[in-house]
Amino acid sequence: MRRWPARVALMLPVLVSAGLALCEPAVGETPGIVDDTRLLAASGDARNWLTFGRDYSNQRYAALAQITTGNVASLVPRWIYQTGISAAFQATPLVVDGVMYLTTPYSHVVALDARTGAERWRYEHALRTRRLCCGPGNRGAAIGYGKVYVATVDARLIALDQRTGKLVWDVSLATPGDGQAETTEDLAAGDPLKEASITGATGVGANMAPLVYKGKVIVGITGVGYGLHLSGAADQPIGAVIGVAGKSSRRGFIAAYDAERGREVWRWHTVPEQGWEGEWRTETADGAPLHRNIAAERDAFARYAESWRAGGGSTWTTPALDPDLGLLFMGVGNPSPQMDDATRPGDNIYTVSLVALDVETGRLRWYHQQVPHDVWGYDVASPPVLLDLEIDGRPVKAVAQAGKTGWLYVHERARGRLVYKSEPFVPQENLFVPPTPEGVRVAPGAAGGASWSPAAYSPRTGLIYVAAMHMPMRYTVRERPAQGDRPAQRYTVTEPTVEPRWGTLTAIDARTGKIRWQHRTAEPLVGGVLATAGGLVFMGEGNGYFDAFDAETGALRWRFQCGAGVNAPPITYEVDGTQYVAVAAGGNPLFGFRVGDAILSFALPR
Repeated sequence: MRRWPARVALMLPVLVSAGLALCEPAVGETPGIVDDTRLLAASGDARNWLTFGRDYSNQRYAALAQITTGNVASLVPRWIYQTGISAAFQATPLVVDGVMYLTTPYSHVVALDARTGAERWRYEHALRTRRLCCGPGNRGAAIGYGKVYVATVDARLIALDQRTGKLVWDVSLATPGDGQAETTEDLAAGDPLKEASITGATGVGANMAPLVYKGKVIVGITGVGYGLHLSGAADQPIGAVIGVAGKSSRRGFIAAYDAERGREVWRWHTVPEQGWEGEWRTETADGAPLHRNIAAERDAFARYAESWRAGGGSTWTTPALDPDLGLLFMGVGNPSPQMDDATRPGDNIYTVSLVALDVETGRLRWYHQQVPHDVWGYDVASPPVLLDLEIDGRPVKAVAQAGKTGWLYVHERARGRLVYKSEPFVPQENLFVPPTPEGVRVAPGAAGGASWSPAAYSPRTGLIYVAAMHMPMRYTVRERPAQGDRPAQRYTVTEPTVEPRWGTLTAIDARTGKIRWQHRTAEPLVGGVLATAGGLVFMGEGNGYFDAFDAETGALRWRFQCGAGVNAPPITYEVDGTQYVAVAAGGNPLFGFRVGDAILSFALPR
């Protein structure tokens, strides 16, 4: 097996001219154990970044103010570590007492000195399959009880020794190749997509950062509603996504495992065995018409009564947790087959929903289905955020979720009542109009709106910051004619339209849902947001820029060119009195963003 260099430092001219000491030796002290007391108190621990969302609320807000709107223009790279793996790099690093724990593409893990970037240990993950449903991206680790936990792209949950990186245990979440192998043979002979290469297909993996809570490690699987992804043309890096009637995988789940040994404690399936058809809704819960043919769906239900078995519903990102209510809040992905609904009549609950589960038992407490019977790929993908608000003079313990639909949904945490839906943060056109043989232009399309990118909330400003994209799609229904003993085959295609696409960073008033300010970027935004007490919001772009904005006004205060797409969420931490801001720059080939292999950590000059 190939071993990458123990440490690769990239000496940029700006660093040399700034006279920064990049080659300091690694510091040898051992970080403290992260126990339940520390995790429950993480919101008050500004120095460290202990979970995916910094604390159980997923606010991604840190009360560090050494770097401010007044001095951020002086920010420089303090160190750079190269993983040696150029691929989609989506991880949120964790920092515990001066040590950074970072997952790389393909689920390798490194521990670094958070002051210098010096490598302390490295775990190289041996894949059990090369057929990865959802690419190599991994969104981070969890830490607790002396272990580092990682959900791997080949559908395993592993525990590593926090001090050494040695494997402690390894359990299978699912069979990675589970489902039907996808090919383009179901497409009509004259369809130009028939000659495209396949970049992703049905299968099972895991890429969310797990969540550790009271002796449990909570994690879910992805890929069960994935469909068939094809490469784009040379001038169109994003290709088509195809759902084929009757072709599907399995239903998704989220589960809790014993943190000491890896034994499963509970499992909740994202599509139920009974009642998965739902209420046959003609409109969304907030009143938008869905343009469904309910009579035809009811007529088809008897033929497809077992569709729940392959119902889809991936779990893409780390849940939020309210320990006082004992509730876990998570998003569920699209039903399967993706986009094509001919073989899955009904509402397809609990897909495309925000759900609240009892964290001790996994039992459902409430759900809000944003899009019943989804045929557009509107996964609930961006992580939920918990916040305490005052609305119309009364306190509200709320959970907010930035949707692929282009709205921010805010609910009461305890019962799920929708408090409001924000002003749209991206253009909307033909929402919930079904695909046609002629094709219909829909915005947002399957990419979003807000995709998996985490939002941030600042209690200082009362604003929620959402990274999103404007990328319209054209949806069509096609059919391969019957030939010989082969019956006709229906399939649904979504493709990006040939027009400008761009991104938006939007600040939304958490009390009212009104947009306070918005910054437009040249490329769609995929990565995530960080807010700090220094009055700043940090965010990366696919063109390589890492940006800092004034949290109150949206004014751009600083930017740095990282050399590869910054398509991961930033974090901030403090060591020895110095505040750092760190982010992965590894790009995302799915969107045509330049790949790389670096994690960069910035600080003010000494």
